Formats: sequence, C-alpha cells, structure tokens
Amino acid sequence: MKFGPVEIDHAEGAVLAHSVSLGARRRLRKGRVLDASDIAALADAGVKEVTVARLEAGDVFENEAARALAEALVPDPGGQHLHLTEAFTGRVNLLAEGPGVAVLNVAALEAVNQIHPMITLATVPPFQQMADRGMVATIKIISYAVPQDALEAACRAAEAAIRLAPPVIDHVNLIVTDIGGGAGTKGQKAIADRVAAFGLEMDAPKVVPHDEAALSRALTDRTQGLTLILTGSATSDIDDVAPAALRRAGGTVERFGMPVDPGNLLFLGHISQNPVIGLPGCARSPALNGADWVLARVVCGLEVRDADIAAMGVGGLLKEIPSRPQPRAGRTSK
Repeated sequence: MKFGPVEIDHAEGAVLAHSVSLGARRRLRKGRVLDASDIAALADAGVKEVTVARLEAGDVFENEAARALAEALVPDPGGQHLHLTEAFTGRVNLLAEGPGVAVLNVAALEAVNQIHPMITLATVPPFQQMADRGMVATIKIISYAVPQDALEAACRAAEAAIRLAPPVIDHVNLIVTDIGGGAGTKGQKAIADRVAAFGLEMDAPKVVPHDEAALSRALTDRTQGLTLILTGSATSDIDDVAPAALRRAGGTVERFGMPVDPGNLLFLGHISQNPVIGLPGCARSPALNGADWVLARVVCGLEVRDADIAAMGVGGLLKEIPSRPQPRAGRTSK
C-alpha cells in the first residue's frame, strides 16, 4: 500500500486518509474511495492536494480483511455461539450469543497478533463470564489495507480459536448451614443473582444445622444439577463439616482451597456425578471473588481440574482490605 499526499488529479480510486471539509454543509470522510464526483467537489472547494492510501497488487482492503479474519476465527457462528458484526472501518466485533464463558486458544490468538502489526485482535481474558451480546473480541485492521499473504497467514493461525461455552447446568440447589447467631440465609440474593446471570433460577435454599450428619442428609436429598453449599462457619480444613458431609453422603472432594483472594476457602467436589461447590463466605457479597470463576466454568460445563484452580493465583489478587493485616512499608516489628 502506498500512503501519502497527492494532487487531486491523481487521487481518483484512492482511499482518502484524512477527512476534508468542502464547506459548511459537506465533508468527505476518511476511508472513502474517491470517485470522479469527489474529485470535482474537491476542485470546486479549492482543494488541490489530499492524503490518500492506494492499494497495490496483493493488498486486501481493510473491511474485506477484517471480515476474512473474523470468519476464520468463527467458521461456525451457531456452534461457537458468537455473532459477527458487519465490517466497518476495518473492524469486526465478535459478540456473545447468550450468557456463557469465553473459551480462547491463547497460543493461536497470540500467533495472529505476531503476523503483521496492522492485523490486530483483542479479546476478553480467558474464561471471562459473558452476558448476552457482550463483546468477546474485536478485530481491527489498522491500515486501510494489508498484504494478502499476511492476511492468509493470520487466518490459518486463527482457525476457530474463539468460542462461547453456554450454560449446560439446568438446575441449581443451595444448601445453607446455620449456627446460633450466624449469618443464616444472608447473601442468598447475591448468590441467586449470580445464577440468574446465566439465565438460570435457583431453588429456595434448604437451611440445615451446621452439622456433618444434617448436611450429609441434605446432600443426599439434592443430588441433581449443581449444588452450592454456604456454611454458617467458614470451612477451614478439608476435614471440616462441609467437605466431610459431602464424603459421608457418598461424594468426593477434588479440591479444597484456592489461591484467589477473596475466595480462598472454596472447595469443589461431586456427588452422583453432579458438581458441588462449597462457597467461601465472601460469596454472600455481590463483589467478584474466586467462587465466581469456578461457578462460571462449572455452569458452562468446562472441566475445572486441580491445576486449573492452582493457575488462578496469577491475577487472583482481587481486592486488598484492611481487615487482612500484614507488615507494611514503614512499619517495624519487634
């Protein structure tokens, strides 16, 4: 692509690089492919020179290039649960078709951005929870055209590298354990709102004493779909009341604790092949915490392994509050 100022007599067929005013009521906007009438209007307005971009052999216009890359990323919009917007000024947005979680092939997407600096792709973080019509990614061709060979390489690297995982859970239970003077069902709305964000409804919570046997019976009664446990007293060990009750009911505990703050005291398990999440106390608040990350993946049918939770620690410092005292700069200890 050639870029630079030219006399208007040589500008027909080129792309206008900077908008030009033709008087109080008319303006030629950048990105316009100049035709004979535009050249005449420029001459009438006394404009003698404009800055243009002119495509050369082997160049692909910005909108065509953005569309091609979008279609390479999302060859099956219905199956990938993504909507592609129309290309405009070298940009195509990829929007979520319904709530879900963004699943990204990070290596492939990084490869796309390494091919040519004018071919760019920005996405939300991996496993980001999305609302319906939320923007999962945006493609932007920075220049007015890019070389075809670079575009083809980007399309090869991009093959189906983005999708939205929609909810697969159709039933959510909440069991709350209660202790004298405890929080009771406080926070139920915050948890119900989290579930509703996926287009799901949560059953009314079942409240039982903070006791291993009582919780075990409640778990045995509610084995369908996803079960959430919110304990009246924080779960501080893998042998504490809630994890022990899950095992007593015939379930398993795959992970206790996570390197995300707030959210450390989460546990994850299964009963009758259905997932169980032991929520940390911070889930009573609508603020983001580690349970949100696990809940989103579980609801959308994505495997959450021990290694997946361990990896959440990088970027897992979500909020620092004064109630977590620690040595500070300028403080000395005796």
